Amino acid sequence: MFDGEECDLNFKRHTPRKRFGQHWLKDEGVLTQIIMAANLQIEDCVLEVGPGRGALTAKLIESKAGFIHAIELDKDLIVGLNRRFHNEPRFSLKQGDILSIPMEPDNGKVINKVVANIPYNITGPLLKRLIGELSNPPENKYQCLVLLMQKEVAKRLVAIPGDSNFSALSVRIQLMANCQYICDVPSKCFQPAPKVDSSVLLIKPVLSYEQDLVGIGNFLENLLRIAFSGRRKKLRNTIGSFVTSNVPIDDLVADLGISLEQRPQEISPSEWLALASALKVSFSNENV
Repeated sequence: MFDGEECDLNFKRHTPRKRFGQHWLKDEGVLTQIIMAANLQIEDCVLEVGPGRGALTAKLIESKAGFIHAIELDKDLIVGLNRRFHNEPRFSLKQGDILSIPMEPDNGKVINKVVANIPYNITGPLLKRLIGELSNPPENKYQCLVLLMQKEVAKRLVAIPGDSNFSALSVRIQLMANCQYICDVPSKCFQPAPKVDSSVLLIKPVLSYEQDLVGIGNFLENLLRIAFSGRRKKLRNTIGSFVTSNVPIDDLVADLGISLEQRPQEISPSEWLALASALKVSFSNENV
């Protein structure tokens, strides 16, 4: 099906580059789980970030997906990928930085799913671009994303309140998307093996989340930053900078079912949103 021998030789000569965070996923079982989690159908247009030598790309092309668009930063890999998949009418490839270039293919198709083994070194900014920020909705609204990422980051994305991994990142992402754990990926599943393990997550954005965050996103972001900078401290000792002596903070949080004796990792994302909204309203009333 593919021009395999020539491509394999070409790719074997390519030394993985640390600055690009290149680690080739070689485990067939993990590749299969990624494809299954994406539940690809003929109507799906898929974005793959950093196809590398094309192991996941080949699986995507073999799936039911209607179209696959890949973006690769490494110019040297572009040559091999084009050779390998040049006969595939359902595949397009663009060279560039995923953090800055347009993500849609040139043929006008609209991407609705993202499937990728994302480089560890751009996980944070890439999540912001794909999923959005509390005060800034994403440029594209995807049906789902299946992402292989560093395990420590994945644990934070799926952590529940009270878990030691629950963080400001947990709150941010969970207000914008539902995150589901798919599988762990030991470092031995890659070549070369990274120093840390990975996990695969299925992420389904909440398509209407920005309506809940209009006018409150920046305020909530600042509130989370202050509170989680002292995650071992009680709320009474961290959110004081957000209130004045005229705001009945004890009564305000009690009405929300929150106690100032709680620590930030014990508060659910919905409670954080409610708290930020209540505090902002108190400030507005105070300044009238």
